[in-house]
Parts: sequence; C-alpha cells; structure tokens
Amino acid sequence: MQIDDVHAALMMRDPAQKCAATRALHAGDSSALAEARGTPEAVIVPGRPDAPALVHPAKLAKRGLGKPAGRAALIHAIAHIEFNAINLGLDAAYRFRGMPAAFYADWLSLAADESRHFEMLNNRLADYGFTYGDFDAHNGLWEMAVKTAHDVMIRMALVPRVLEARGLDVTPGMIEKLRQAGDSETVAILEVILEEEVPHVEIGTRWFRYCAEPRGLDPDSTFTQLLDEYMNGGPPGPYNFPARRQAKFSENELDWLARRHS
Repeated sequence: MQIDDVHAALMMRDPAQKCAATRALHAGDSSALAEARGTPEAVIVPGRPDAPALVHPAKLAKRGLGKPAGRAALIHAIAHIEFNAINLGLDAAYRFRGMPAAFYADWLSLAADESRHFEMLNNRLADYGFTYGDFDAHNGLWEMAVKTAHDVMIRMALVPRVLEARGLDVTPGMIEKLRQAGDSETVAILEVILEEEVPHVEIGTRWFRYCAEPRGLDPDSTFTQLLDEYMNGGPPGPYNFPARRQAKFSENELDWLARRHS
C-alpha cells in the first residue's frame, strides 16, 4: 500500500466504491505509510456524491420521530456523519506524515468501521424508501478537517475528541427516542455504533497526547485552550461522562467541561 492509494480512496465519490476501497486498505499492509514523505495535497472538498445538498445547519428541516419520514431524516443525518467520518479517517492517514506505523493502522481501522456503519444506516434508510442523498445535510465535520489540516495535534484534539465525541453524548438520547417510537431495528444499529465509537474517540486521545507531550505541552490545558480558540469552548452538555472516561478523557478535562457548561 502506498500513500497515493489512500488519497485515491479519499477522493472516490461513489459511496459503495469508497466503502469497498476503505475496507481493502484496512485489510492491507499499511506499514509503508509511515515512510511516506512529500507534501500532501490540500483537500478542500473530499470525494463525495453530488447529493446530499449541503446547507447551513439552521436550514435543515426539523422532523419529529413520530412519523416514518422523521425517523428516516434522523437516520440520514447519522449516515451523513458516518460518511464524513470515512473521509476523516482516510484524510488523517493520508495527510499527516512521519507518524508511527500504528497511527496509520489506527486511522484506517477507524475508517473501515465507519464504512460499515454507513452501509448499515444506508440499508436501514432503504427500508424507509430512501437512500443517502435524499435529505439535505451540513458540512461541519469536513470544515473542521480543513481548519485542522496544518497540525496533526490540533486535528487529533478537535475532530475525534470533540466532533466524534459528540456522538457519545447524543446517541443514548436518540436510542431512547427511537425505542419509544418502536424502531428497534435502528436502535440495534445505533447501539453498535455507540459501542464502537468509544475506541474511535480513544484513538484521538492517544495520538493527541502523543503529539502534545514532545512539544512540552500539558495535554489537559492544551485541549481546553484549543476548544476556546477554535470552537468557543466546544459543544454544550450534557456529556456522557462514562463513555468519555472509557475514551480516556482525563478527570481534569471532564471537570473543565462540567464547569464550563454547567
């Protein structure tokens, strides 16, 4: 496997082809990626299909879960997050050079998991008579990828440990609402995703600390400083503290979040 193979998968627009290529990369030998040199290409727009249309989050339609169309819209929104997460995993493996071989193995493993999550959700969406692209979506995840493309430490802090960690906070509530709506099939999918997202966030924790400490930076205070600098303190609570502890957030970080958003 060469670094150009990862870039090719990142730029694939067809979701099915991207998912298959991502799993093939994960199944291959990624050790050569640690030896890759050269300047990575800027990826302002990764490979994605023409649909969904990307709009400001405020323009996304609000739909209740009491009706099938509302549940389908929620499933689509989560599928969009998972599709973006494939690109985020591939981009981390492509963009950041000179990291240990385990870094590339971690991010290709994460991308492969996200491809499976996306397909599970898209298949469930088909049960409702829809497919990925049938609802509008927003581009917040990838916008943060572009903002953090210059520094692997900042990427590790703000994408897996903030944006992906948000899924740990909100998914239990979605599961409960879908359970009340009688959608046990989607509940089962989200339970798998919630369980597997914990180690994904932990990947971010591990590599963020790996990058911070050689720079002489305290990881806890650096994380909160980055939240203030880039995200106005980060998303509001409530937080899933047990899941965040499993993902190796420190008690200092969790205390700061609790105080900041109490």
